[in-house]
Amino acid sequence: MMTTHLNNASTDHHHLTGHRIRHPRIASAIDECGLLLEAGDGADLLLLCGPTGAGKTTLGNFLVETELKNQSEDLAANPGYIPAIRVEAPASGEREFSWRLFFKRILDELEYELDVPRTAYGIDPGTGRVVRPRGTNPNSLAGLRTSVERSLKSRGTRFIVVDEAAHIARQCHPSLLELQFDTLKSLSNECGVQWILMGSYDLFELISLSGQLARRSHIIHFSRYREDVTDDLRAFRACLKHFGLSLPALKQVDLLKYAEVFHQNTLGCIGILRDVLVRLDLLVGRRGWSEDTLCSALLTEAQVTQILREIVEGEERIAPGLKRNLIAPHTTAGRRVA
Repeated sequence: MMTTHLNNASTDHHHLTGHRIRHPRIASAIDECGLLLEAGDGADLLLLCGPTGAGKTTLGNFLVETELKNQSEDLAANPGYIPAIRVEAPASGEREFSWRLFFKRILDELEYELDVPRTAYGIDPGTGRVVRPRGTNPNSLAGLRTSVERSLKSRGTRFIVVDEAAHIARQCHPSLLELQFDTLKSLSNECGVQWILMGSYDLFELISLSGQLARRSHIIHFSRYREDVTDDLRAFRACLKHFGLSLPALKQVDLLKYAEVFHQNTLGCIGILRDVLVRLDLLVGRRGWSEDTLCSALLTEAQVTQILREIVEGEERIAPGLKRNLIAPHTTAGRRVA
């Protein structure tokens, strides 16, 4: 019986891990990105920055899915059309950013249906047939770059969402920062593709090191839900209720009774909230519900303090006029429930 229950809990855990909410922050960011992409405001890079655990990866997936939905008629007419993709900038463990691995990931998203070595082939834009590029070694960096250009053009890709984009900037000397992003700019010019770079506040700080890059970038702040904003409180409670109903061990628990505790502990970050609730669901499934079990699932005070410090510093840099009243975590922010 215990084995069956744990298997069910594991299934539900994976269900929520893949479950997403199009909450107001995501809807607002999608609308702003859409307007900027349509307007072509002249910025080479769109930067979506926010705190750790705010749900940026979920936002990236929604951006791509929204574009696919908007282009559904063209997709039906041309199955080879891929208007948008999402990739993660790799942290390869090397001293410098691995453009080779990055290009391979882009090709993997663009050519996923081909039953051939993806880095060794391209697509002829005139015939739509698979062709082997001539001349350059297809597995060299230059060859991969050529394959990416071919595929972006033939697929008609409008934008690429890059998750963990700070890896591109962090793994290079500050003097080479502009050169890193010149690679993206040249692909934009060559293929007509827009880059949406996603990351925590450190991405904004890295871009700000270069006045040239800062001028060429448009910043979208993907912020947390604040405790001092009524609409944010309402939206956070709606997310808490929605997630709670998605997890079997928590369906009968009045989570809204502890909404303030969850908000203070997760600092209004929906990604963190989801992680806490997944952990709580597993613990309640094994031990049963109690406030002690809730405390075990929450972040520690040390974790909350560190995340809060990064949030406050990031908000001050990206939105200097933002009013803040969280100087230190509340006593309920850690693993304590009144």
